[in-house]
Amino acid sequence: MASTSQAQSSLPHRGFRSHPPAPPHNFGASQQPAAALRDKPRLDRERAERERLAREAQVQGQAGAPAANPMNTLSDEQREEINEAFGLFDNDKDQRIDYHEFKVALKALGFDLPKPEILSHLTTHGIPPDTPASSSRPPNTNNNNVPPGRLVLTLPAFQSIAATLIANRDPRDEILRAFALFDTEDKGMITLDDLRRVARELGEGLEEDELTAMIEEFDLEAKGGVGRDEFIQICMG
Repeated sequence: MASTSQAQSSLPHRGFRSHPPAPPHNFGASQQPAAALRDKPRLDRERAERERLAREAQVQGQAGAPAANPMNTLSDEQREEINEAFGLFDNDKDQRIDYHEFKVALKALGFDLPKPEILSHLTTHGIPPDTPASSSRPPNTNNNNVPPGRLVLTLPAFQSIAATLIANRDPRDEILRAFALFDTEDKGMITLDDLRRVARELGEGLEEDELTAMIEEFDLEAKGGVGRDEFIQICMG
């Protein structure tokens, strides 16, 4: 587990929300592949898929079958983001990350967990740092009294934790995080200046009249910008 300083400096180049996502498809511009914001069709598909898998898991549970792998509840893009986050912070490429790398990798995926929760995940899923590379431990087994903060996570353990967090996330939380990336000054609305900045950062090359039209179309109260509630309605239908 190498220092995270190199990984942190590389983070903006990997697309983990270091730049605002492009507006949703019905907000006038295309989206980045790894953007936090999902357009409505994708939200609908993922919601339906979660509901389907939840029903299957319930049936499996009643039949005594093993629980489904949480990674299977996610889209291909979400699984790719999880694997990229792990790989980015696994600087020495030993297929395991320590406490600090785990915390920053989750933050890259949009989860800023408190220290007790981080330690709880490590206690449940972690292994001692000197464990052979080919070994992993089942949850809740003895760690030879290694403090939780010194335990490490393998890729499968990280996948399980991150996938569960993503599957349980309220889509509104994801949309509000995207809103905050547009509204960097916490004004409570997305203004024309915000759209200019986003278009410039994403290289969209939109004309001024196009940007103005976006604001005018969705600024239902004629206040000069698109508010949080309006933005949520745009994204969720």
